[in-house]
Amino acid sequence: MSGSIGYLGPRGTFSEEALLDWLGAQQADRTRAYPSIAACFAAVDAGEVDEALVPIENAIEGGVSQTLDELIAHHGRVVIRGEVIHPIRHQLIGAPGETIAGATRVLSHPQASAQCGRWLQANLDGIPVDPAHSTAEAVRMAVEFDDGTVAVGNRRSSEIYGGVILAEDIMDAPDNCTRFAIVGTGEIDSDQAGDWTTSIICSIVKDRPGALLSILQEFALRAINLTRLESRPARTGLGHYVFFIDAEGNRHRDLPLQAALTAIGEGGIAEVTSLGCYPTAARSS
Repeated sequence: MSGSIGYLGPRGTFSEEALLDWLGAQQADRTRAYPSIAACFAAVDAGEVDEALVPIENAIEGGVSQTLDELIAHHGRVVIRGEVIHPIRHQLIGAPGETIAGATRVLSHPQASAQCGRWLQANLDGIPVDPAHSTAEAVRMAVEFDDGTVAVGNRRSSEIYGGVILAEDIMDAPDNCTRFAIVGTGEIDSDQAGDWTTSIICSIVKDRPGALLSILQEFALRAINLTRLESRPARTGLGHYVFFIDAEGNRHRDLPLQAALTAIGEGGIAEVTSLGCYPTAARSS
């Protein structure tokens, strides 16, 4: 593993935390922060970095729409080369001297604030919750403004930007975690041993009753387990969707998976686009 790798910045985001945990803190000089998920993809596409780590799915809130949309926009050029699963522990952070009672506004990335929705409603009901580009940016702004603004972020961001933790572990589920995708411009060596995941997009060729069922049956008939199924608007009109599917297996060497993908594509059910084939990260039981 070598080369530069981007992440959703600035310093102190959960993306940086997950990346440093995966790489090792001693390799921090290989990392480069970008202001948005779209900027991460653009940097990979342009060759500014070899890879980028971006959030793709959360245990509470599901798929990260920005990442899914960028995978569509960059398909054929940027693919998933790996995944990292990282625990997510949210803290409520403010400027020194701030208190929960004095909070006038909550800032955070929409995914983070949604993951703490019940806590925020129970403890800061009526306080506006505004979006920020990242949790780290929210913490930086809360400390800088020092006006009653508080932020949802991680402990590392509080230390980096000089904040104080007003409430610990405010996420709605104690086992909250996020799956991060490592994206690059080419698939990795498919001969590696171990469990693999194949990610695809299925675009229905012609809308008809049972179209999605027909897709799923091709996997079921061959006893292929699907670990994720999610729809996103195809951006071609109301009612038109594409389906993101993660299947257990390596499409380059597993014959049943190859047969299922061929049947879907050649059967006129849907157009199949590969998003990558990569080693599966260990899931907690």
